[in-house]
Amino acid sequence: MGRMPSSLIVREVEAKSVLNKSKIYDYCVNAYTGCQVGCRYCYARLFIPRYSGHAEPWGTFVDVKVNAPDVLRRQLRRGKQGEVWVSSVCDCYQPLEAKYGLTRRCLEALLEVQWPVRVQTKSVLALRDLDLFRQFRDLEVAFTIATDDERTARLFEPHASPVSERIAALGRLREAGVRTMAFIGPILPGDPAQLADALAGKVDRVLVDRMNYIDQLRGFYERNGLNRASTEKFFREMKERCASEFAKRDIPYELLF
Repeated sequence: MGRMPSSLIVREVEAKSVLNKSKIYDYCVNAYTGCQVGCRYCYARLFIPRYSGHAEPWGTFVDVKVNAPDVLRRQLRRGKQGEVWVSSVCDCYQPLEAKYGLTRRCLEALLEVQWPVRVQTKSVLALRDLDLFRQFRDLEVAFTIATDDERTARLFEPHASPVSERIAALGRLREAGVRTMAFIGPILPGDPAQLADALAGKVDRVLVDRMNYIDQLRGFYERNGLNRASTEKFFREMKERCASEFAKRDIPYELLF
């Protein structure tokens, strides 16, 4: 797992709803509001602090929905079956999950009704739940891997698991018969050939996307000497290189821009 932020505000709260509509899949489940991983590019940092009433910087607060599994079970009994994204506005395996186990208990609830599940994370803590993953009839585990370069990853994803560990986790999951996906998004500076080599044989498919909130991050890119990596030329070139390298290795891929 990634490192803990040095100062973190944790608040235990009661949720009224956990299974909510999503624009990506049919539903999303978020057992936590806020995220310790603190990714610089996360779209949630643009609206979650305002929505949740937190004034603290993104990555320094987490509301723990302690009743999430019970609320989810009630909603599943009433709801129409659909694909469930775990999670959409936080990392479902952020470090606090090791203590609270809410993601695991939510997965147990989803397993009881065998709804299709799409797990997305940057944490190798996900391997803890391999026993559950293998029991689903329709489940995919995705790791976000925006670059092969560890230094760049630490800059943008300060408390995520190292890239090498995420890729190894994908391999372990696929070997165990779990369907896997790598989300190369947003594309960060790195070497697509090395990344494709590392992912070969470990993923069933790859999705590639660009940085969609570049205007809010121009200052961050500039301070870190990465102006070129924020240009349309960079994204276009990286998209073409990713497509070429994944095709060479017969890795199914989809370009989202």
